[in-house]
Amino acid sequence: MAEPGKRSFPPVVNGDTRLLILGSLPGDASLAAAQYYAYPQNKFWELVGAVIDVDLRALSYEQRLQTLLRHGIGLWDVIAQAERKGSLDAAIRKETRNDLRELIESLPKLRMIAFNGATAAKHGLKSLDSHAARCRIVRLPSSSPAHTLKFEQKRLEWAVLTSALDMPADAHGVLD
Repeated sequence: MAEPGKRSFPPVVNGDTRLLILGSLPGDASLAAAQYYAYPQNKFWELVGAVIDVDLRALSYEQRLQTLLRHGIGLWDVIAQAERKGSLDAAIRKETRNDLRELIESLPKLRMIAFNGATAAKHGLKSLDSHAARCRIVRLPSSSPAHTLKFEQKRLEWAVLTSALDMPADAHGVLD
């Protein structure tokens, strides 16, 4: 029996978005809660909170999203829809991608695109082509507990995101 299709959420962005963090596709806990990064063991909120020096976990979901937007941070996923048993990215099948180019073109202040994990980077980079030339591209270790890198190491690598929040308009490039 085929797994039912799983869909991403709408993007969380506004005209002041300078940093766009892209995941792969929401996991089962996130889909059930209709919230980005709802699985408690996923360290996304702690990692981004460390970047902006705000305890995001202590806030309601809506307050988290509003805090991100106030700091110039947007969220979305590279995969629009896919079949997947469970929540692991390795189980994603028959995926279709979100239109990242259209979103990027609608964000005049965007300076950095950060991929949360290898699957997001793999699919997202295929979708971007040259449309992100004005942005710095960053591949981050996944915030998922399935990526077993220690939290402190993830936090150190995610700290690069601070540069997008004060980056000059003409800065760009790729960081692996």
